[in-house]
Amino acid sequence: MILHHQHPLTKLIMEHYHRKHFHAGQQFLIASVRERYWPTNVRSLARKVVFECTSCFRNKPTVHQQLMADLPADRVNPAAAFIKTGVDFCGPFFIRYPGRRSTSIKCYVSIFVCLTTKAVHMEVVADLTTQAFLGALKRFVSIRGKPSVITCDNATNFVGANRELELLRLQLCNQQFQHTVTRDCETEGIQFKFIPPRSPNFGGLWEAAVKSFKTQFRKTIGSRVLTYDEIHTVVQQLAAILNSRPLTPLSNDPNDYEALTPGHFIAGRPLVSIPSPDLQEIPENRLFLWQKSQSYVQQIWRKWKTHYDGLFKRGISKICVLPVRDNFSPPIAEECKPLPS
Repeated sequence: MILHHQHPLTKLIMEHYHRKHFHAGQQFLIASVRERYWPTNVRSLARKVVFECTSCFRNKPTVHQQLMADLPADRVNPAAAFIKTGVDFCGPFFIRYPGRRSTSIKCYVSIFVCLTTKAVHMEVVADLTTQAFLGALKRFVSIRGKPSVITCDNATNFVGANRELELLRLQLCNQQFQHTVTRDCETEGIQFKFIPPRSPNFGGLWEAAVKSFKTQFRKTIGSRVLTYDEIHTVVQQLAAILNSRPLTPLSNDPNDYEALTPGHFIAGRPLVSIPSPDLQEIPENRLFLWQKSQSYVQQIWRKWKTHYDGLFKRGISKICVLPVRDNFSPPIAEECKPLPS
């Protein structure tokens, strides 16, 4: 029997079934009513009946949520990529050197995250000393440019690096003071900002980047021990994959073909790698050193795409689908397909 959802009888029938089945939820209420009746716009009506039920409201109170504070100025003010940067270490990871029968040694990955565009830069470091971090910082500055502010936690290596950079800056100021030619030049030093101790929530942006990297890296590599060249290749290509992820979903306009990614702020487009053939079906013992690293990257990208698409399928009806090419290069945002409901 077809019932109109605005008729009072329809609402009385829904309330009867709701109480009959011991205050059933929305989905069960719809299923039970449809065994005999077919109300129009039944989902809105079921939601209204459950919401207006006094017993259901009292037994499921709404918990007050703490209001979120305003984002820091570094997160909301427009700036070039990596001008405002956050840094963190993750690891340890185990590597070995080819041709040697030595035990595996530890290494770490330093992750630099742009606070404005969420772009990622990764460097493999040998240990957690101040010198290793300064070397990674020099390589980062040589590739991405010198940042004005670096935000990090109160790790020992970060504090030591800040101390040495402060001495270097003071020494540079003294040299400039002695020379009249460069007296009018302004000194551009890197400012370190440390978050409060034992408060990782202040660094949620780089903590999320560390989680994304470690999740995909460990799911793909597992307990295998890579060489330095292999792990360096995988880390850099994984950084390209993270820099090619969409920051926001596309609109419902079918003319929008490209999603905004961190790669647009770095190179004006999503980052891509050198094409390589599909190595998923070839046994690992038949692959050369370079082919093994490419196989690891292909597994990372395939698992990342499956996880990312599944996340959006649950809440968004249409996003930019980043196609997986035959060469399994990092994503190229150029096609937009509707996802199944």
